[in-house]
Amino acid sequence: MPNTYKNILQQTHFSAPKHWHQIHTIDMHTGGEPLRVILNGFPELKGNNILEYRNYVRDNYDYLRKALMHEPRGHADMYGCLLLPPNDEEGDFGILFLHNEGYSTMCGHAIIAISTLAVQMGWVEYQEPFTTLHIDAPCGRITSFVHINNGIIQNVSFHCVPSFVLALDLQIDVPQIGKVSYDIAYGGAFYAYVNTHSFKLDLTPKNYNLLIRQGMAIKKAIIASEQKIDHPFEEDLSFLYGTIFIGGPISEGVDSRNVCIFADGEVDRCPTGSGVSGRMAIHYLRKEIGMGEEMSIESITGSVFKGSIVKEVEYGPFQAVIPRVTGTAHITGQHQFLIDPQDPFKNGFFLR
Repeated sequence: MPNTYKNILQQTHFSAPKHWHQIHTIDMHTGGEPLRVILNGFPELKGNNILEYRNYVRDNYDYLRKALMHEPRGHADMYGCLLLPPNDEEGDFGILFLHNEGYSTMCGHAIIAISTLAVQMGWVEYQEPFTTLHIDAPCGRITSFVHINNGIIQNVSFHCVPSFVLALDLQIDVPQIGKVSYDIAYGGAFYAYVNTHSFKLDLTPKNYNLLIRQGMAIKKAIIASEQKIDHPFEEDLSFLYGTIFIGGPISEGVDSRNVCIFADGEVDRCPTGSGVSGRMAIHYLRKEIGMGEEMSIESITGSVFKGSIVKEVEYGPFQAVIPRVTGTAHITGQHQFLIDPQDPFKNGFFLR
């Protein structure tokens, strides 16, 4: 056996120079949607709550978001999170969401994944039949429930923040598309919900690029219009995050299909937890779902979230609901990312 090959078998770990930046992550997916969980290597942040931490990261360490989300370490549809202290002693931890464009206010798939990881890593006290976590997100406190049977995680449910309908049955003219009817609802983030029956647009992977183009065109047209997107309490939450296309089911045993185009043209591989939360508010207002009834919603990959309504609440001027969303997540790997200060692409790049 050649000496070089023997050396390869014996020397499989690279010891990075001390001046290189090292970041440790665990990677997961929820219904096919990735989540890169940053565990250490991020500089200490300043702030008193998650929204303040969010602003501090954006103003001081955005290059690290790009390094981990963009190529060559990530890709156009990468998603991540940074774990932080909770807003108060009643919370377990805080979470900041990262994507190709910046920082989102809520992410249901990340809540499902990080709750799964918290139990698997032993960060929280293990309890059957479910372990409860209190997680502070930019949109507010999320309560999640990890359902466990005989030591095996079955799924995760979470109660979202108060979710409400901002407007129903709006219309807008969109270039290259025409007149589009849409609803706007909030489930931790604001989405424009567009039923594709009038489009005759199949919500399948073959239309991946078309869905991005049309979803972004609708989002940009609404942002450029006079339609106001105002959160009743936080200005930092007052923006349109994405477009959610709604269509009929393709798989058996589900009620409908969601495809969410968010941030800078990201396509959610899962049904979108915050998007399902907003849909619960819409369906409840239209009397299409009752208290405690469950709806199954699949994604472009065929993965399924189940949505229901826990209770009604008043939220500023809105009659809101607390949605419950259920899904599953899995670990895919762990990384020790290295950032060589001499690397011309050390902060990442983005082609799409």
